Amino acid sequence: MSKKRIITKRDFLRTAGVTTAGAVGATTLAAPYVKAQAPIRWRLQTYAGAALAEHVIKPSIDAFNKAANGEMVIDLYTADQLVPQGELFRAVQQGTIDAAQSDDDSMAAPIDVSVFGAYFPSASRYSLDVPVLWEWYGLREIWEEAYAEIPGVTWLSAGAWDPCNFVTTKPIRSVEDLKGLRVFTFPTGGRFLERFGVVPVTLPWEDIEVAVQTGELDGIAWCGATEVYTVGWADINKYYLTNNISGAWAGSYIVNTERWEELPEHLQQLYKLTIDSSHYYRQHWYWWGEAHYRTTGGKLELTTIPESEWKQIEDEAMKFWDEIAATSDRNKRVVDILKKYAETMRAAGAPYRYG
Repeated sequence: MSKKRIITKRDFLRTAGVTTAGAVGATTLAAPYVKAQAPIRWRLQTYAGAALAEHVIKPSIDAFNKAANGEMVIDLYTADQLVPQGELFRAVQQGTIDAAQSDDDSMAAPIDVSVFGAYFPSASRYSLDVPVLWEWYGLREIWEEAYAEIPGVTWLSAGAWDPCNFVTTKPIRSVEDLKGLRVFTFPTGGRFLERFGVVPVTLPWEDIEVAVQTGELDGIAWCGATEVYTVGWADINKYYLTNNISGAWAGSYIVNTERWEELPEHLQQLYKLTIDSSHYYRQHWYWWGEAHYRTTGGKLELTTIPESEWKQIEDEAMKFWDEIAATSDRNKRVVDILKKYAETMRAAGAPYRYG
């Protein structure tokens, strides 16, 4: 019969010391988070002003900060709060801020496909078109390819916002009424609308309301009814044009590459889930709001340009597409995808497309 080994206090401490040393080595390699460490801290700036940010991003960031359980905290900043909107991309690239939520167009992303960010004329009818185009028609791969050519910034995701309608102090009932209108809008959208006599104006977000009140602006072509009522623009305008330039805004999430690669994988995944959470919230919030405020808002008179006349805008958009396609091979690939998608939706009929 074998004798039982009696473990002395000295044996235990010697064995424990070896085990502990091994554990320390493993800990160093795995670099797990320790509660006593200070949390990772990011600064994220959105394109949206304070009232709008309450819906388009804040719920998801609040959820992230809670789910991160002390390992990481994201501080959220609204439009122009840390850097001007037009410098947002460069600020992420330089590490001035860690992440951003914005369309590629207005944050001046130096990629050819940035023209398709925000509202590319007639590119979509409904908000679901945007995630379908990115996730099932190949735009995700194209955006990843384009951003991979720019050092310091990693593109993560694109999602949909609201349609682009005119809200103005003057009624619009025909294409002719667009002539001379000074409106706040997006860069590419403004370039397109100039063909119909619109005068696009660029201003900081916080100055828009005063500019409408003082007559510097005749209105806004930036959003749909949900935003118009949420941010207070329904209080300073009189008319809402039901025809839209595009059915959904397309916006991106980008991060500073170095800061992104520093994150452990589980926090990267949590951040991606947070982005998806934000995409989902906007899908139902905007879809609810567009109908709700048109029918019950009560502050704006709805006007409509007859469909037969509005076709001028849509036909011109197709010419605009071809002009953009000629600027680069990658832009042509995007336009080809948009054309294929539009053809598929028309062929599918209702509920994808009516008429």
